[in-house]
Amino acid sequence: MIRALALLLALTSPATADPGRDLAAAAEAQVGVTVIYDPAYVGLEFPGGDLPRERGVCTDVVIRALRDAWGIDLQAATNADMKRNFAAYPPLWGLRTTDRNIDHRRVPNLETLFTRAGAALPLSSDPAAFAPGDIVSFRLTGTALPHIGIIAEGTAPDGTPLVTHNIGAGTRTEHMLFDHPVQGHFRLTDAARTWLAAR
Repeated sequence: MIRALALLLALTSPATADPGRDLAAAAEAQVGVTVIYDPAYVGLEFPGGDLPRERGVCTDVVIRALRDAWGIDLQAATNADMKRNFAAYPPLWGLRTTDRNIDHRRVPNLETLFTRAGAALPLSSDPAAFAPGDIVSFRLTGTALPHIGIIAEGTAPDGTPLVTHNIGAGTRTEHMLFDHPVQGHFRLTDAARTWLAAR
């Protein structure tokens, strides 16, 4: 409840007049900070757990950006929603209960969480459909491994929005939006952010 009230206050602040750009900036601020791709399972504090900022995976870009820009803790939100609705989440890892160390760091779980928050948008190949701060998930070409990133402020010379992500060499902002099949497109509106903060 306290997190939800804090978010509601933030939503009315002039500093968050464009929350999507705030999220894009929080993601881009990780470039040069997170320089190592590290997929190791790690025991985390709860709530607010994180790896050292110099390391992480693609989901950590999203997790840190939501914390830094909006004060939303995806670790806590994912854990709370999975506890109440475990069957709604993908049964890809053979688990019978939640794991607060890793659940929020798995792309399919974030796709489910954002969809349940009402943030899912139709898939599109039109660059104009993407705005700074949108979250986009992929299935990597050739492997179908899940991946996720955040639409950045800038665009490539051809007008395609850039994506801030960590695909193996630390956090970078790159021209890669349509390099792999898009699996999910999410925009965290005021209503979606309030839903997440209230978990």
